Amino acid sequence: MSTFREQAQELVSKMTFGEKMEQMRYDAPAIPRLGVPAYNWWNECLHGVARSGAATVFPQAIAMAAAFDRPMLYETAQAISDEARAKYNEYKTFGDTQIYQGLTYWSPNINIFRDPRWGRGHETYGEDPYLTATMGTAFVKGLQGEDGTYRKLDATLKHYAVHSGPEALRHEFDAKADQKDLYETYLYAFRYCVEHADPSAVMGAYNRTNGEACCASPTLLQKILREEFGFQGYVVSDCGAICDINNHHKLTANEAESAALAVKSGCDLNCGSAYVWLKTAAAAGLIDEETITEAVVRLFTARFRLGMFAKDCPYDNLSYDVVECEKHTKLNRQMAADGMVLLKNTGILPLNPAAAVAVIGPNADDRLVLLGNYNGTPSRYTTFLKGIQDASEGKVYYARGCHITNQKVGNWAEHPLREAVLAARRSDVVVMCMGLNALIEGEEGDAYNGDRSGDKADLELPNSQRELYEAVIETGKPVIFVNVSGSAMNLCRQSEECAAVIQCFYPGAEGGNALGDILYGKVNPSGRLPVTFYRSHKDLPDFEDYSMENRTYRYFKGKPLYPFGYGLSYTNFQVKSLTAERTEEGLSVSAAVANEGSLDGKFTLPLYLTRKDREGRDPLRWLVGYDKAFIRAGETLTFRIAIEEDILAMTGEDGVRSVKPGEYEILAGGFEENCMGRVKIRL
Repeated sequence: MSTFREQAQELVSKMTFGEKMEQMRYDAPAIPRLGVPAYNWWNECLHGVARSGAATVFPQAIAMAAAFDRPMLYETAQAISDEARAKYNEYKTFGDTQIYQGLTYWSPNINIFRDPRWGRGHETYGEDPYLTATMGTAFVKGLQGEDGTYRKLDATLKHYAVHSGPEALRHEFDAKADQKDLYETYLYAFRYCVEHADPSAVMGAYNRTNGEACCASPTLLQKILREEFGFQGYVVSDCGAICDINNHHKLTANEAESAALAVKSGCDLNCGSAYVWLKTAAAAGLIDEETITEAVVRLFTARFRLGMFAKDCPYDNLSYDVVECEKHTKLNRQMAADGMVLLKNTGILPLNPAAAVAVIGPNADDRLVLLGNYNGTPSRYTTFLKGIQDASEGKVYYARGCHITNQKVGNWAEHPLREAVLAARRSDVVVMCMGLNALIEGEEGDAYNGDRSGDKADLELPNSQRELYEAVIETGKPVIFVNVSGSAMNLCRQSEECAAVIQCFYPGAEGGNALGDILYGKVNPSGRLPVTFYRSHKDLPDFEDYSMENRTYRYFKGKPLYPFGYGLSYTNFQVKSLTAERTEEGLSVSAAVANEGSLDGKFTLPLYLTRKDREGRDPLRWLVGYDKAFIRAGETLTFRIAIEEDILAMTGEDGVRSVKPGEYEILAGGFEENCMGRVKIRL
């Protein structure tokens, strides 16, 4: 039996030069004489099948990262791919597939969330390269399936590379990173996912990196991605990014030159209009047919591998009944609860079911805050208010309190603040649902935050919410502050004044039920922060500076409000013993963890490595392993975590990774005052 590449080569050999170039557009036309249907390559599934009607909307990517649970993320990706394949099976009965109806998905986003002001950070798995790499690997494997012959979907790593804002400048910005930061931070997750998950595709970013346009960079696409990392798949441009090469980066004179440069550099597929100029480029001698042929063969190898031209693909039998099925809804609720992070608790939680509760805030009864961006449409969903109402046995009062951002209230408009004060006065406890939504922080062009194109100016709550917070705090009632955002916020006052603080990232369609489960103790919180919560944006370097100096928990020298990896539980977990030994593959770590409290719960054990004699710009500490398990009250469980040799390595100024000999410490559970155990090891 011929390989998929051989089948692709045979089919492409029958195409004319013009037909080949047309197949490099994301909206590839049909070739009826060859039995090739029209195919639109553009699909999204960041946290569920997106923009394609009803689907299970799981928590936003940053929320799933907060669960620190690779097996659950893998299961979630399997559910997403089942729904995507089932939809495709129905769509193809029309004879072709339109946008958002195919099998080639442009997810996950594995950029590093280096600065909390970046509006798209909630699409990522956080600020740590290893967490991002391992979560991304689990997601890619779950999407693509493990049939051994055919792929269920194609996953696409994006945005390659060195891409994390500012959104307003992305079409013209040159992200400058030296070799150490490039390989230690910005490229690590891409390399890891390529080596461990064999993703089908990589999407180039809008910006330049060190002077070269990312979608037409011989350095990034050829030298690093294909030659160094061994990537075997196809490369797609971000949408409109090829035209940016001449219009904004000013590296070429026109679209024909940009298209030729991109293809010769290794960009096989164009989202946008630039590749309609390939025929002009070919006529001008800017590109040859051999180069075009190789790109098209890569694209059709992927289509054959997806079973588009086969009669025996096992995924063709997936039924539409899987969409929003009961199993996926249950998984969604579990993932949402596990991604909520308890930051403070004076003992008020879990709540007494009979307590009178006031649910206050602009995010309390808003479906939008559940969904994040790049989302599908849930046919059923539960807001925070509804989830609390369903979980409570006592009286539940509700007041919106304010507009999410607008502090000015017109003379003829509703004045909601006093209603919030009245609700608080009637209650035993107040649950304030505050924060942001994906229209305030998001992608350029998608957000209402037009001045900054989706980015944040600072880490503060909007003025309207600060006024509401003041009014409710003055009532003297105990407040449980639920911050809903996809990024770190300044919660200094809430940390001091509130009885409990919960960070609730955009939690998906089951978010309200999940919050109810957490508040009333049906679920013991187990989430951990995948990003650092700083006290102020003034603690950070300039947003446009891509040096990692003093950024993220690995390099930040200040005092954060809540560190990366922080998260509380309703029970008391203790690391009772910790050992580590050198192996040929790296390290083997064993940790006995006891649940000394009265409640069952899940516990995430993160392991960090520090070097006694830190040199130059090396990290202060870095995540080298983690695992999560359910431990019953009174029981002790032993975690055994294998740490790969490469994860122990540091990156030199030349970008080369190696394990530096010397004395190290492994920190279990956290670092600094959050450390639950430590052991020395010599490498």
